[in-house]
Amino acid sequence: MNWDDFDAFCQVVEHGGFTAAARVLDRPKSSLSASVARLEEQLGARLLERTTRSLRLTEAGESLYRDISKPFSQLRELAVDAVAKGAQVQGTLRIAAPYEFGAHHLAAVACRIMAQHPQLKVNIDVEHARVPLFERHYDIVFTSIEHALAPSSVVTRRVFSLERGLFASPQLLAQVPQLAGPDDLHALPLLAGADDADWEFTGPAAAPAKVEVRNPRMRSGNAGVRLEAALAGLGVARITATFCAAAVQQGRLVPLLPEWRCAPLRIYALLPGRRLVPAKVRAFMDALEALPTHQG
Repeated sequence: MNWDDFDAFCQVVEHGGFTAAARVLDRPKSSLSASVARLEEQLGARLLERTTRSLRLTEAGESLYRDISKPFSQLRELAVDAVAKGAQVQGTLRIAAPYEFGAHHLAAVACRIMAQHPQLKVNIDVEHARVPLFERHYDIVFTSIEHALAPSSVVTRRVFSLERGLFASPQLLAQVPQLAGPDDLHALPLLAGADDADWEFTGPAAAPAKVEVRNPRMRSGNAGVRLEAALAGLGVARITATFCAAAVQQGRLVPLLPEWRCAPLRIYALLPGRRLVPAKVRAFMDALEALPTHQG
């Protein structure tokens, strides 16, 4: 028997179908289908029931998967560890990141290490919503979720602490009195992130302040959408300074309350809990952490 056929069967089950497994494994879908068909013929039992929209295990398939899935998962981990011992950076590096961070901090790093390592491919999913933790088998997930919320099987490394500020258009500010402190924000329309419950500040003499985000004019996890709304004069946005630097330089946005510092946006890198980190992940993390803006 071909043990690769058993592994192909496990991969199809774990990824929920032939198409998803083929994408993750970078193999033709027909190759996986042939492996499963060959295994079914050798075992004399149908393992999967296929329809145009779904795939489910038969009783024989459930029994086989229950018996072999754990050993094959362990073998894959051992194989990953063996590759990690080598110095060659190769294969496909799969990354997910929030839009505000990914669009302005990951592209340059990805281009740099791809130029250095011709056998490396990089897939970056830039998400507007909360990034799922390894649902799509990423090598690195960048997230602003606090590490306490990460599964125990995940290794958490804080990578960036990005400066944030309050910004609004000159047209909006011309219509309101000068702000004396964070409490004055309640009188203005706010453009909030999807999960913003309050905005925290540190003021003169390290005085703390917190503004509850009540009934914002806009709520969106997409920083680009909030930036456009701020440029249109629709409200005050809390955005990372790097993300709106061009608009500030052009005079299209103005910083508010510069003597009060917003709580930074903390970005964490979540890695699968492997004993050894693959060379491709090490190379990317080393290049990222070498950036001048790194404050981990």
